[in-house]
Amino acid sequence: MSTTADQGCGDEEEAPAFHLTEKDRQNLLRSDSDFQPHTWDNLKRIIAANDLESLRRWPSDLKRYLKWTKETKERYGTITNYICKERLHWEPLLPVHPDDGPEFEVQSPEPFADERDYKILVNDWPYGLDPEITHIVVWLKNRLPTVPPEGDLTKEARRLIERFLQRTFIDRVGDEGDNKVMWFRNWTGLQSVRGMDHIHVLVRDVSQDIVDEWTGGRTPLP
Repeated sequence: MSTTADQGCGDEEEAPAFHLTEKDRQNLLRSDSDFQPHTWDNLKRIIAANDLESLRRWPSDLKRYLKWTKETKERYGTITNYICKERLHWEPLLPVHPDDGPEFEVQSPEPFADERDYKILVNDWPYGLDPEITHIVVWLKNRLPTVPPEGDLTKEARRLIERFLQRTFIDRVGDEGDNKVMWFRNWTGLQSVRGMDHIHVLVRDVSQDIVDEWTGGRTPLP
């Protein structure tokens, strides 16, 4: 029997599509030839220190992302609307409290318990990474439990995520899977799409065939 998870998609007032950090602003002044992509060890340090503001895109990608965001908001109203309609193909329920973000009918009240309640996609706008690293986003219809007021994940939420990562990503990768998969969740101020729970998964040295298994062959934006 279906239950429902949090609030409506479509008419919410959305903050800027993503937060430009000071490093982002400096990055806009650079060329790609001056940019050093994130290595796996560098990413591990950033995530361990929760220094997520240090994550950067290639300068050319950041400029394209800004342009794309402006055009997409003009067409769809919000980035959330675009994600729901064009990337996830999820139909939101009518909003009750629009500021809380979209609400969806779900098959299970527990996050990650039913594959119909989440979708795995390669990130359309990944950070600037070494070529052997793939940036994946897992989108959820459910809400992950958090602790107010900062919205940090609860211990139970982290347990659910880590259990999902183990069975979906780490076990599938095989040998040294623990050293080929890591994850993070942006704090609210850094989220490109607010009000829809999603986690970022980074994998390295994984074949395209396995990535296609996870994503159902859905490709990122060109």
